[in-house]
Amino acid sequence: MARVVIRSLNKKYDEFHAVKDVNLDIRDQEFVVLVGPSGCGKTTTLRMVAGLESITSGHILIDDTVVNELPPMDRDIAMVFQNYALYPHMSVYDNMAFGLKMRKFDRSQIGTRVQEAAEILGIQDYLKRKPRQLSGGQRQRVALGRAIVRHPRVFLFDEPLSNLDAKLRVQMRVELKKLHVRLGTTAIYVTHDQVEAMTLGDRVVVMRDGWVQQVGEPLELYNQPANRFVAGFLGSPAMNFTTVRLSRENGGLWALADGIRLKLPQTAASRLAPYADREVSLGVRPEDMRVAGAADPDDLAIDALVEVVERLGSEILLDVTVGGTTMVAAVDPSVVANMHDRLRLALNPERLHFFDSATEAAI
Repeated sequence: MARVVIRSLNKKYDEFHAVKDVNLDIRDQEFVVLVGPSGCGKTTTLRMVAGLESITSGHILIDDTVVNELPPMDRDIAMVFQNYALYPHMSVYDNMAFGLKMRKFDRSQIGTRVQEAAEILGIQDYLKRKPRQLSGGQRQRVALGRAIVRHPRVFLFDEPLSNLDAKLRVQMRVELKKLHVRLGTTAIYVTHDQVEAMTLGDRVVVMRDGWVQQVGEPLELYNQPANRFVAGFLGSPAMNFTTVRLSRENGGLWALADGIRLKLPQTAASRLAPYADREVSLGVRPEDMRVAGAADPDDLAIDALVEVVERLGSEILLDVTVGGTTMVAAVDPSVVANMHDRLRLALNPERLHFFDSATEAAI
């Protein structure tokens, strides 16, 4: 396959700076996911790699070859789009074979490649059908097949599952991961769905306003976010945030706010020592909050008023108010809780996150 290197990549549309100094090194056979909210520059970055958008400045290399000026067809890449982009008047076979025919492959080679791709994707029984006779998931498989038959050095995916229903998206995520392992391809995948990013990516690139916020393995980003944006973007339900003041009392460092009085463990206290007597942002993931028991110390628990109870079977989500802050706690499904109940919630002291109030960088 191929290694893809992106150096100081920028894209401007008149005065609008869409992509800002992106630097990435995508290893051979790696599956990298670009994720972020709408307008963050992820699709524009992908389209520049594909050659569908011109580059304002910077370089893109595929296997040490600078491809800035190469047309898409000469980059040896294959792209799968959000809207399938199938020819409605052609059969599945002809849709998959079209690119090879345009490149003057002989008929027997085309037949072999289409049949192999169809078997990999489980659509060999649909080769004579037209796209209108297929379900959304089957159409997406055809679009994948059209890319696979090319045997490209790099696969590019532009939100390919966003038009599918929730159940089918889960199924196709699994199929895509299996496909990547089987083909051993280099892949760049764009999505706004953080669940897709976490489950598919060998590494995840989080983007915001054209800037790369953090690059790393999914659990690395989840457990050690570089800043408040990454912490809040990854995770469902999202991380809870509140502003606290750090204060030295009784030989320890405390996080104080309306309804919050937490004694920080020594590891966190050492790290936060320079922020004593200053305000910082405290982040707590919902799964790191639980209903406190008699053995839980008071200095690691908070009082909460239950506003909404969401029973999901495997867990219960409690929308609570702590002082003047709204939070979500993911608790054990055996917990008995109702609206307007007052609960004591214990926090996992080793899983508290703190962010600089001015820069939003993790402390």
